[in-house]
Amino acid sequence: MSKTKDKIQVFHFDLYGKREAKYDFLNENSLSSIAWNELEPNEPNFFFVKKDDTGVEEYEKGFKLDELFPLNASGLTTERDSITIQFDDLTLNIIINDFKNLNVDELRSKYDKKPDGRDWKYQFAINDISNHKGLVTKIQYRPFDFRQTYYTGKSKGFMAYPRNEIMSNFLKPNIGLIFKRGFDNDKSAYGFITKTISDRRGWSSPGMQGAESIAPLYLYPKQKSQLNFEQETGRVPNLNMEIVQKIADGLGLKFEAESISPFEGGQRGITQNLKQEKSSNSPLSVSPQGEKASDPVSIERGSQFFCPIDILDYIYAVLHSPSYREQYKEFLKIDFPRVPYPTDVDKFWNLVELGGKLRELHLLESSTVNEFITEYQGEGDNVVGKPRFEVSLLEEGLREVTQIGRVHINENQYFDNVPESAWNFYIGGYQPAQKWLKDRKERELNFEDILHYQKIIVALTETSRIMGEIDEVGV
Repeated sequence: MSKTKDKIQVFHFDLYGKREAKYDFLNENSLSSIAWNELEPNEPNFFFVKKDDTGVEEYEKGFKLDELFPLNASGLTTERDSITIQFDDLTLNIIINDFKNLNVDELRSKYDKKPDGRDWKYQFAINDISNHKGLVTKIQYRPFDFRQTYYTGKSKGFMAYPRNEIMSNFLKPNIGLIFKRGFDNDKSAYGFITKTISDRRGWSSPGMQGAESIAPLYLYPKQKSQLNFEQETGRVPNLNMEIVQKIADGLGLKFEAESISPFEGGQRGITQNLKQEKSSNSPLSVSPQGEKASDPVSIERGSQFFCPIDILDYIYAVLHSPSYREQYKEFLKIDFPRVPYPTDVDKFWNLVELGGKLRELHLLESSTVNEFITEYQGEGDNVVGKPRFEVSLLEEGLREVTQIGRVHINENQYFDNVPESAWNFYIGGYQPAQKWLKDRKERELNFEDILHYQKIIVALTETSRIMGEIDEVGV
């Protein structure tokens, strides 16, 4: 870095190779002989490396996800996963009963012997379970990996940080988008989905800087006393209405805030009353808070209304577009994703449809996941050893050659006809087809586990196909 009368000059040079080659280079050169690249650091980031900012103006015209969803934060942190998160509710109930009846020394002897931390202590957990109402509930621990936990919503209790301001909204029918500031795995799409409370590393792996953010689509009224797990009316969209208004203006559509029920079965729908004309001078038409939706019916293509789930599905399609990810990968590495404002109605509805298909696949709610492409073969005890993929044949398609193989869970048993692309497919920081099995090492797979894994393979395979369809539509 040097300073002139007019400005500070910043120079950069990369040198790759083995240590000996670098030493030789430095011995043979000086500061004046190195072919430096002059940088032009600009606010707000002031990068000290060369960055390709092609397309930055177009990218920044889009809306940021953390601004669209006013309430978003990282997932929960237990700090004692081995105790608080279990594969089944029977094991979890035994643990809860022990924390109600055993003292600290007895619990430490039976469970985790490592010292208490600052934010998780055995006594904290005992007090929490003894004094607060809780719920045994499903948690999305990793992609496609749903487990059981006990949730009271109280910090520094059975969980260190339950993030109740976010997670309480998932104890009732809801859906949420998972995204991250500065996501740097260009092998994965830039978002995921959840319908349950979620771990802070449920999508981005521990090696990545910072946890992901989770944004519920709807917000429920805050509780004045203990956690209320009953269904309530009065939920409102967790959306920045200024951004929604701009989307509505660009599409020439009207927005309906509480109109769909995508939470039980995954189908997108809209209330019958939306079929009627509504007198409004503004394209933004919002239902009164607490209005009860009628039975959902299908949205017709070209409908004059769009809903919160349509916005989410549109975003989900964009985040899974290979072209979008490639074009804006440098910007996606440094901040929350930006999504272009939709202006073409037909393209919008096409992307909504494809994003909805992905959402249903990733929640394992699509009927497609039951159309298995794999078979479970071999005699044995169904205990997972060291999972491995073994290529068995090649399939020639119209566009590419696909390697098909066997995923061995042990020496004698395997899932047959698994595409290698599914085995290697990334969602966030994980490869679910591998991770799901590795996390069950030395565990016996039951019938439901075997079916679940086959659903994962279908979901991953279909995701790859639909991403190609998204690019055909264009973002």
